[in-house]
Amino acid sequence: MNLCTHITSQEISIPYLQFPELEALGMIHHVFSTRLGGSSRGIFESMNLSFTRGDRTEDVRENYHRIASLMEAPEDQFVLSMQTHTTNIRTVTSQDAGMGLTKPLTYQDVDGLITNVPGLVLSIFAADCTPLLFVDPVHHAIGASHAGWRGTVNNIGAKTIERMHEVYGTMASDLHCAIGPSISKEHYEISEEVAQPFLELFKDRASEILIDNGFNPDGEHKYHLDLWAANRILLEKAGVPASRIYVTDLCTYENHDLLFSHRYTRGQRGNNGVFIKIKETSQC
Repeated sequence: MNLCTHITSQEISIPYLQFPELEALGMIHHVFSTRLGGSSRGIFESMNLSFTRGDRTEDVRENYHRIASLMEAPEDQFVLSMQTHTTNIRTVTSQDAGMGLTKPLTYQDVDGLITNVPGLVLSIFAADCTPLLFVDPVHHAIGASHAGWRGTVNNIGAKTIERMHEVYGTMASDLHCAIGPSISKEHYEISEEVAQPFLELFKDRASEILIDNGFNPDGEHKYHLDLWAANRILLEKAGVPASRIYVTDLCTYENHDLLFSHRYTRGQRGNNGVFIKIKETSQC
């Protein structure tokens, strides 16, 4: 994963992250925002992309204006998710253009977006949860999903692939997938209650995603969870070739000066954004 810089026409420097493997496909443009290069202040400094965490609306809108420059797309082509830790996937059409940014959302409880419409910018958000991207160069379709621990254990990755297959004919074997910045296992302590469904789902591979820390001084059984490994294993089980699953090594908690982290700030933070579109000049 590469850290890049975009300079706007107003000579504003905007750092962002990309997977070069996805850009090399030629059909898509994608961006993982950082917390740098925006106009927000205080705990939202500076590229906060959430309208619902208490930031000034005018600052968030300016941040989107800068992201639109980076994405080479007008703001009325963005389509925002409405994440509530579900596995609901929305099929995005031209009628959805601008949803959540230039016109009100008409949907809720949407943690994944898919489309085959060139120019539409699928937009998801995270601040420790794991963002997933899907690119089908055969059927010219893309997807973006938000996988916290609930989305991961409920296999939102595979469900995104299933929906892309139903709507576009996507085959998992044709996909290129990316697992973006989120909290690493070293900093993601979970309770036994949260760990249990992972133990049941992964069974003989649980040791690849969970570290058993035993009981803490308060008598609570704790684990550490590897969201990157869990999502990678689930994507492989869904049929995505291991060689086409690109995994970050950037932890939001460790890199809290670059990325918003919910746990590091104890909830006093903005949102990172993840954006992907099919280039309007790309060919199937």
